[in-house]
Amino acid sequence: MTSKNLEEAMKKAGGPVTMLRNSQAGPNVYPGVPPEYTNWRDEQRGWQETCVLFNQSYHMADLEVEGPGAFEFLNYLGINSFKNFTVNKAKQFVPVTPDGYVVGDVILFYLAENKFNLVGRIPTLNWIMFHAETGKWDVKVELDERTAMRKDQSRRKSYRFQVQGPNAMATMEKALGKKPPELKFFNMTTLKIAGKDVGALRHGMAGQPGFELYGPWDDGEAVRQALIAAGEEFGLKLVGGRAYSSNTLESGWVPSPLPAVYSGDSLKDYRAWLPGTSYEANASIGGSFVSDNIEDYYFTPWDLSYGGFVKYDHDFIGREALEKKQNDDHRIKVTLALDSDEVLQCIGSQLQKGERAKFMEFPSAVYSMHPFDRVMVGDDVAGVSTWVGYSSNERKMLTLAILDPKYATPGTEVRFVWGEENGGTTKPTVEPHSQTSIKAIVSPVPYSEVARTSYADVDGWRGKL
Repeated sequence: MTSKNLEEAMKKAGGPVTMLRNSQAGPNVYPGVPPEYTNWRDEQRGWQETCVLFNQSYHMADLEVEGPGAFEFLNYLGINSFKNFTVNKAKQFVPVTPDGYVVGDVILFYLAENKFNLVGRIPTLNWIMFHAETGKWDVKVELDERTAMRKDQSRRKSYRFQVQGPNAMATMEKALGKKPPELKFFNMTTLKIAGKDVGALRHGMAGQPGFELYGPWDDGEAVRQALIAAGEEFGLKLVGGRAYSSNTLESGWVPSPLPAVYSGDSLKDYRAWLPGTSYEANASIGGSFVSDNIEDYYFTPWDLSYGGFVKYDHDFIGREALEKKQNDDHRIKVTLALDSDEVLQCIGSQLQKGERAKFMEFPSAVYSMHPFDRVMVGDDVAGVSTWVGYSSNERKMLTLAILDPKYATPGTEVRFVWGEENGGTTKPTVEPHSQTSIKAIVSPVPYSEVARTSYADVDGWRGKL
């Protein structure tokens, strides 16, 4: 029987850690697109060598925030400065709890005066909706849920595509019939494709110049077909669900920080507001890192390389806590390049009788909604890995990790602990197995040199380590 709300669900399970580690939910799925259009290796290769079309119309939620108080409302919820933030600009928007831990991050689009759209994972949007409903702000909000949570899964309010890769601009030029406008990063405009007005955000998910394109749902297929036709001579690849989530291993964005809402008296009302059917009540944690303290699974903005977003030019939820943390010795986000020989030993155990390691799926080896694996140096826990998978472009199994600064220097050798304790938790994605550790080398983030150098001065967090 579903619990009434998140607070009740936690109590029934014996606490948030027990609830999350034994949740029956597997990794996030990417509906609406096939797992592969061709094969995931070639689809990965496309974003580095030619160009790709990502169809993001299904797996992310949209929240429209409108009203005379919208600007001040969102500024109060985010660590970001809104100084010089104007219509036709966007930003990566990061709210934190009163204790200064990250709730999540989304992309905030400034569409018109007093009108915004936020796009991303639902925990951040839930946080915004709660404060709109319970606060005294002159705003109204409208949620366009991701496909998996909709009764009518055949349509949404808007489509959302990305054209990325070295040939993205050539593809856009052919689709537009003229050179695309030279916009600064995260600036927006309106374009005309297939006779349709198309919103366009200058973006670069794959470490190359590109655009995010959006508009009314009914226009989406005509725009998509025009992009496919335009990109044919430039080697455009459609990207399916399998390859999509592995892009983050090269770009360095942590896609799934656990929303830090499971503890603290100040959030009891929020947990009572979140229904038992919510993302937060049904999320899962997996991996070798285990702590009875749920706050050990939380991240600060600095952990995720968002420290540069923290601006004290405005009052916001969590400001006092972040001011106290400001001068701490912050953890550092890195890439871990796993030793190929030891990865092969892990995979080879699947072909031998006796004990075997946890199965490694390709290209994404993530088997829960929020992966947490231990990173060790000797007997010391150096940090946690938060995403793991294979890059065919780099010919490496990579993870994104958050490490204590004394272990975060590129070239440092660490051990990545793969698999869960005592043969595994009760998640259906976990088969009986034995934990193993794999040698890894601390490496820059982003791991892709193109992404690292292209966005060092414009993105705020994807510079050189």
